[in-house]
Formats: sequence, C-alpha cells, structure tokens
Amino acid sequence: MLSLVINPTKLQAEEGITPASKSQNGQYQNRVGDLNTGPPSVRAAFLMRRLGTMFRSGAGAAPLTDKPPTIDSFDSTDSIGRATWIGHATVLLQLPGLNLLTDPIWSSTPSPVPFLGPSRFVEPGLSLAELPSIDAVVISHNHYDHLDIPTLKSLARLNTKTQFLVPLGNEKTLLNAGITGVKGLNWGGSATVNGYEIVALPTQHWSKRSLRDTNRGLWSSWAVIGAEKRFYFAGDTGYFEGFKAIGRLYGPFDLAAVPIGAYEPAVMMKATHMNPEEAIAAARDVRAKQVLAIHYGTFDLSDEPLDEPPKRFRKAALAAGFEANQAWVLDIGGQQTF
Repeated sequence: MLSLVINPTKLQAEEGITPASKSQNGQYQNRVGDLNTGPPSVRAAFLMRRLGTMFRSGAGAAPLTDKPPTIDSFDSTDSIGRATWIGHATVLLQLPGLNLLTDPIWSSTPSPVPFLGPSRFVEPGLSLAELPSIDAVVISHNHYDHLDIPTLKSLARLNTKTQFLVPLGNEKTLLNAGITGVKGLNWGGSATVNGYEIVALPTQHWSKRSLRDTNRGLWSSWAVIGAEKRFYFAGDTGYFEGFKAIGRLYGPFDLAAVPIGAYEPAVMMKATHMNPEEAIAAARDVRAKQVLAIHYGTFDLSDEPLDEPPKRFRKAALAAGFEANQAWVLDIGGQQTF
C-alpha cells in the first residue's frame, strides 16, 4: 500500500481525492459547495451564548489523568504505536522513529481576543517541557483552537528541525510568526518525515482568522503511513462521503482520531462538525481498526453538555461493532498503545 502514496496521482483521481478548487474570488471550496450554517438569527444567538462561557464551572469537562504518560521513544525494530490525548484535538502520536503532534494547543484561551474567548477547563496532559523531541506537526485548519501560534512558536524553539505541515494557504501565518520548516499541502499532497509519508486529505469545513480572510486557507485531514502502522487524524469536519474514498485508498488504519464534539445547535453545526454517531460512521468509512475520541471536553465551544459526547460515542461505537477496547475515551493525558 505504501506505493499508493509514493505515486498516487492516478489512484487519487479515481477515488476523487484531487486538489481543492478555488472560487473566482480566491476562496477554497468544499466538494459540496457552500455549506449551510443556519440562519443569521441562530448564529447570532449562538455567539451571544459563547460570550458567557467564561462564567461556566466546567462541570462535565474531561478529567485529567492521574497516571503520568510514557513518552520514551520506540526502538526502530518495534511494530507498535502510542497515542496520548493532550486535550481538545491535540494528540501526541509516537511511532518507531517518529514523534508527531496534531493541532497542538497549549494556550489557555483560543481566541484573537483572549478575554472574550472560551478558556481551557483542563490543563494539557503534558507540559511543553515534558514532550519528546517533535519531528512533525500537522495542522487541520486555521481556527484559533487548532492553529495556536504561541504553541507553535514554542515548539519551533524547542526543536529547530521540527517540520510544520499545514493545508495550502496557511504557510504565511506561521512564517510571519518566525516559524521555519513550514510546508503547505493541497489535498492529495504528501511529505516524507523520517521515512513516513504524511498525506493531506479532504475534509468538510471552513477557515477564518480575521474579518477578511474567510476560506483563504485550506482545511484538511491527515494520514500518517509507515511500513508497519497507519494513523488517520480527521481534524475538524462535518461528516461527508469523502471518508469512504480515504478508506479505500489509504486504509485500513490502525488508529483514527475523530472529533466528537461541537455539534449543537445542529442546524448551525452539522455541515462542519460531526456528532458522536457521525464520528463513528467516519471511523468505519476510513476502515479504522481502533478509534480515539477527540475535540470535546476541553473548551466550551458549543451548546451540548460537556460530558455528553463521550457517552454517545461509547454507545455508538458498540452499536457499530467496535469492542470496548477498540473505541477509546481517554482522560486528558491518557494514552493507549496500538
């Protein structure tokens, strides 16, 4: 299967995994075109409710583990992987010869205006100082809870050789912050890091960091493909048919990390975020042997109760045929080998 990544163009085209297109005004587009995010009245009321998150207690937030995670590197002869949930969409993936972070955020508030943004209810599962040397970072899109410049600058200082892989159009945000080793990829594009192919793949989402840059940067999921292990990071996305193509071309995956939170109100969120049942369907589509729940219980980003997503995830996983040890709900800082 590795050969599919090395020379993928024909097979990608057959499966519909082709580069993202732009509109005439230069905005990246989803495969289905413009997304329905509900009427203005729903969006306005939602934003007003978000302003109140700073006064909430955090009841139901994901618990912090009481067992320090292991971060020792694997020997190159091992056929094993390890995933540690740092919180939100941040996962430390460790494979033989590779330490990789997904959407790393250690900041307390993901917002351009911190005093108006949602604050972290639970500390990260590891401090930045406790991390192993990071070889690669993958970013799903440029929203502040996924592309956190203070964290990325810290990671760049800790290891000047870290490679930062971003969806096309987001390179400038990192470069302007003084971060080097940045590579932008369109859907279907790949980079090689320590012998692993890291592939940018489609999702259904959007991007924005300021008033005038809507969809000027692309959004993506990521596949990490080695000789022994395959990992899929879904990023932040609504459920879409593209998961099936990803599974046919790059699966099966030993582990898929899928977002299960930020789905209410559904009339506003459904196009861009998955509920737990949809997350399980996506894991099935990409042919994941095991699935890790992420993107919930760390920040208060939407209307569902903080503790609802993992409950629905467990139930949906069992109904879909995943055994309890194949569908992981970890504490923050919790880890699992695969």
